[in-house]
Amino acid sequence: MRIVHLPAHEYRRERWRNERGWTREIHRHPEGGDGWQWRASIAEIDQDAPFSAFPGCDRELVLLAGEGMHLDFEDGQAVTLNPPHERIRFSGERPLAARLVNGPTHDFNLIWRRDEVQVTLLHRPLVGAMVFFAEPGTTWLIYLIQGHAHFKDLARPLRMDQGDSALLVPDADGPSRRIIDGGGELLLAKIGPA
Repeated sequence: MRIVHLPAHEYRRERWRNERGWTREIHRHPEGGDGWQWRASIAEIDQDAPFSAFPGCDRELVLLAGEGMHLDFEDGQAVTLNPPHERIRFSGERPLAARLVNGPTHDFNLIWRRDEVQVTLLHRPLVGAMVFFAEPGTTWLIYLIQGHAHFKDLARPLRMDQGDSALLVPDADGPSRRIIDGGGELLLAKIGPA
């Protein structure tokens, strides 16, 4: 597996599709253009606003910072995301709007085209070493919610700070496992073929 370090200070900030908020893009695959299979970002929500529609996609949203928000779906479902790190998975076609509980929030936002990839998102503590094994066609996205981490099995150490991410990408010529070590909390997205 090949490691791609994605430091937080390099995330690209851009407007939402509906111009009502901002996002800091962690990564999209493939890179460049709107033809991505999946995309990870940090949504910056500073006002009550509708969410952009993403037809053909599924989404998962995790509260990272702030006092929370109420999500009101047009079909009548209402969900409140409370700190720390409550989350929801929903279809990108479903119209919804966010109402902030008490001030801005930052939210981990993962969107994928359901007919192209499947995604499992895990929230895990990092207490010491964690091993990732290579699986054909599977990519891991690691987002460090808090704490510090480093990859142990590299010639030159790769350190991750709070808010940084890393991709573990399949590589036939690379090692069959990677070891991350440290202390904190992680979001782990396992992304594979649909």
